[in-house]
Amino acid sequence: MSAQTAAHPTGEQPFSIKTIIAPLLAVIVGMIMVILDSTVVNVALSQFEKEFGSSLNTIQWTFTGYTLALSAVIPLAGWMTDKFGSKRIFLITIALFTLGSALCAAAQTIDQLIIFRIIQGLGGGMVMPIGMAMIFRLAPPERRGSVMGMLGIPMLMAPALGPVLSGWLIEEATWHWIFLINVPIGIVALLIGMKYLPKFASGKAPALDILGMILAPIAFATLAYGVSEGGRNSWSADNTLIALAVGGLALILFIIVELRHRQPLLELRVFRSSDFTRGILLTWMVQISLFGAMILVPVYLQNVMGYDAFETGLIMLPQAIGSMIFMPIGGRLFDKIGARPLAIVGLLSVSGALFLLSNVTLDTSIREIILPLFMVGSGMGLSMMSLNTHVLNAAPRHLVSRVTPLTTAAQQVVTSFAVAGLTGYLTTRTGDHLKGAGANGNPLDAMVSAFNDTFLLSMGLALFGFAMAFLLRKPKVVASSGTAPLEKPDATAMMGH
Repeated sequence: MSAQTAAHPTGEQPFSIKTIIAPLLAVIVGMIMVILDSTVVNVALSQFEKEFGSSLNTIQWTFTGYTLALSAVIPLAGWMTDKFGSKRIFLITIALFTLGSALCAAAQTIDQLIIFRIIQGLGGGMVMPIGMAMIFRLAPPERRGSVMGMLGIPMLMAPALGPVLSGWLIEEATWHWIFLINVPIGIVALLIGMKYLPKFASGKAPALDILGMILAPIAFATLAYGVSEGGRNSWSADNTLIALAVGGLALILFIIVELRHRQPLLELRVFRSSDFTRGILLTWMVQISLFGAMILVPVYLQNVMGYDAFETGLIMLPQAIGSMIFMPIGGRLFDKIGARPLAIVGLLSVSGALFLLSNVTLDTSIREIILPLFMVGSGMGLSMMSLNTHVLNAAPRHLVSRVTPLTTAAQQVVTSFAVAGLTGYLTTRTGDHLKGAGANGNPLDAMVSAFNDTFLLSMGLALFGFAMAFLLRKPKVVASSGTAPLEKPDATAMMGH
């Protein structure tokens, strides 16, 4: 037996980063398109009001409908890929999203735009969990940090670049282009994916978890809706309370069903792993604290300092640059030292940035805001994808296709809670400061003080996550031949020459 055969008993070639570049590019292009579209529409809401002559409550359904569709289909991703194959479902979702984008650009009424946004969401919801699962399975354990670090760049850069791109397209062209731009990107993602994405060998088709398939979309979609409505309007409103009650009941029933089902839609038994549970709880804590900067700073720049959407996007760029620089560094270091030190340093950087932001005043210069934004981006780059990779490493390899929809669906709800909670707290503190200032109080001063309080709250959450990070353990690297089983024995042959 040759040395090569002994080292790689499956007969596959030794892993090289070059073999994964093409499929990685296909997934990244698809993810960038979907994540960008989650942020660009926010900037265009006022433009939609003028274009369609509708109220803001109606216009907001272009965002809410998209979010609900995303939340509804994410839990189905694992079963769909097990049943029909990850490559096929990934390409179908990209095609559906691209079609939805073209339809959105052609919408003539607000009702049409809302319906077409829902089509976008139905396609976009599965892109991230399926893409992450495919790349994770292609990368060997000892190189997962580096590979997933590259995959994480669009996840952190796209939200920061979305407002810049949207503001520029609206000012220089028309609102239609925030959707039209997805069409060529989607076509490129399809062409690359068809040629270079590998086909993973599929086993026996799992039994259909019918109850789970019914309860999961109801639970995640209604919870996301209830939380977003509560933060935006009122927590005591009938529609908010009904949505939260229905979502909460559906979630409880869903958990019971999944724990009893032999082949559940979402594999909740993975929480038996203490490493997985610690990692995902810390990931949620990081997400909530990070939204203190990702959401509040743009609002502050526009509502307090008077910058438009395009200028705000440019000011936010240092955050994206910090992520872009430190994400690959974090990935490489993860392979050597694990997630704990990266999470500790990253959260310390985020905590320091939020402390600096909690001291902003009306006289604070842009330079004093750019530094903490870069610190936030750097901390995110070091910690976020490292924690995500740690969570996936803690799960059994054969359950990865079920775990990524679980983590993505949960993060969608956590994100909704973060947005609603922080914006609700900001609104409450603004009112408190206005009352405290009396009849002669300056509303702008009250708003600044409320932002300071909200940044401090976010800092407290980041510090709590910092303390939790010490509980993480370095993941054990198990010897592996590298890639998951493929339908063709030579993975490199499928990726071109």
